[in-house]
Amino acid sequence: MANPVPSSGPTPHAPAPAAPLPGLLWLFAACNFVIGTGAFGMTGYLGPVADGLGVSVGAAGQTMTVYALANAVLAPLLMALTARWPRAWVMQGALGLFACGTLLGAAAPNLTVLMVGRVLMGAGAVFTPIAAGLAVQLAAPEQRGRALSRTFLGMSLSYVLGMPYGAWLGLQWGWRWPLLSVGAAALLIGWLLHRRLRAGMDAGGTSLRGIGAVLRRRDVVLALLLTLLYFTGIFVVTAYMGPVQLALNPLTPGGLSALLAGIGAAGVVGTLGGGWAADQLGPRRTIALLLACLLLTMIAVPWTAGHLAWTAVAFAVWTVCGFGLMTPQQSRLAELAFTQAPLLLSLNASMVYIGTALGSAIGGAAIHVLGFERLAWLGAVFVTAALLTLAVNTAPPPRPRPR
Repeated sequence: MANPVPSSGPTPHAPAPAAPLPGLLWLFAACNFVIGTGAFGMTGYLGPVADGLGVSVGAAGQTMTVYALANAVLAPLLMALTARWPRAWVMQGALGLFACGTLLGAAAPNLTVLMVGRVLMGAGAVFTPIAAGLAVQLAAPEQRGRALSRTFLGMSLSYVLGMPYGAWLGLQWGWRWPLLSVGAAALLIGWLLHRRLRAGMDAGGTSLRGIGAVLRRRDVVLALLLTLLYFTGIFVVTAYMGPVQLALNPLTPGGLSALLAGIGAAGVVGTLGGGWAADQLGPRRTIALLLACLLLTMIAVPWTAGHLAWTAVAFAVWTVCGFGLMTPQQSRLAELAFTQAPLLLSLNASMVYIGTALGSAIGGAAIHVLGFERLAWLGAVFVTAALLTLAVNTAPPPRPRPR
């Protein structure tokens, strides 16, 4: 019998090809790169900030605390107050506010004015959860992790390029120049966003009306607590990254910039890999694996002192895990309550920045006890607690959202 002639058309049961992710997500990534560079790049040149303003490095490090608390408190409030506004307007206004805060900080004559600028920057960073909420809604359910990872790619790139750039420029030419350049970049990217966004684009906004019902859910509270704990642990060290690296190994300004760039490159791997793993393995399993790896790395870091190659490897793994956790955690929250995803992502961002503030404050207080080189052991305590929240959360996984 003759072989049947193969059909040239698709088989009835062949899966439809996945639609490409919206190109707008690349612009969101660029905006997050500018925000990440301005927000976290200062950790690479805290020494010049302290010297220029006549304060201690610990006091200068509290600029991270102020930025984080401002974002944690003001971002959900701004999202609630602008819930009925087109998202295009809110996102452009957020970048403008971020630019104003950055430029004010660049001109600050003292630490108080710099802190005010950091408050404005923290408020303007409301852009990030709004962009995440849009990314979740613009992508198909099976692509949600990759959509979030693309949106947050700019944050990881700010570690690859923004942090070493700030460290080099701040150490060579003074701390005001990195802030000035970030403010100019925020104005430019805001103009590009204005040209690209549809005027009526809206993800429905988010109000705080349902926050009581959401926070009565044990699984949601434990998920948000996990974010708070692991970011606290990470920023015990990350808020003082420049001084920590110099305590572990003597480095020139160029050497420090190169090391930070190499470590930051791992953040890109973590961001993209975390999104892929969340879609393939599931968010919860991905989170457990990354937290366990992060914990082991934190324990090992102080033992790498005097061995630059091992320090670089340890912090590269640290960065892969840290950035890799962001996307599966947000995917997990979106699965828990998809219809309230913008609110949950905003609350998650608040936990990120409260954790950042707590980590900065706790790390600053512990410097004189542990020294910069052993701060990672303190961070490991909080990461252990984050792992425990997974162990005590025995709620069944949510049902898949109908497509």
